[in-house]
Amino acid sequence: MRAVIIAPHNDDEILGVGGTMAKLAKAGNEVIVCEVTAGDLEDEMVKHQKREAAASHELVGAKTHFMNLPAVGLREMKTTELNRAFQETMSDLKPDVVFIPHQGDMHIDHRMTAEAAMVALRPVSFPDLKGIYAYETLSETDWNTPSVEHSFIPGMFVDITDELEIKLEAMKCHASQLREYPHPRSLEAIRALAMHRGSTVCRRYAEAFAVVREMW
Repeated sequence: MRAVIIAPHNDDEILGVGGTMAKLAKAGNEVIVCEVTAGDLEDEMVKHQKREAAASHELVGAKTHFMNLPAVGLREMKTTELNRAFQETMSDLKPDVVFIPHQGDMHIDHRMTAEAAMVALRPVSFPDLKGIYAYETLSETDWNTPSVEHSFIPGMFVDITDELEIKLEAMKCHASQLREYPHPRSLEAIRALAMHRGSTVCRRYAEAFAVVREMW
């Protein structure tokens, strides 16, 4: 099985799907992280962040695909161009399962990524896709204006008790993004969320996902 994780920015995928990625890879599945945005490709910080991402993906057993679309600039793109970029990428990657950001996240790049991904993954284009799941991103999913529309409602949980430490080590690779607690993008907050999601289903640690579409 090929699982594709679509991440608007470097580190979103580790925050939301890091443990599940490691679990899938250990089980022999192919895992590909699709990094959507990047800044100036000649900028040294952008190059550094891409190296951080690649290192974190290698740690959890995933491959990396960079789309290199403009960071904080997706809404400046023509809708047809944005959708075409996602359609071409998904056609190339040919996923069996896809993880996307939650459409109610605060960052506009997250929302537009989710929308463009859903356009690309329409059943007419991917009738055999086994599932689409939305993940939560600390400091994005939980910081938006509270409303029904923005609510993250998990319906699928993955036990990551054996993978949490790998997830934390992978997050350490994103040193430029990591913060001190009580910032949500801290190792302590990541562990706390995993404990909370785990206790929901009587597991020590878990990641939670909203079920967007499943094919039985």
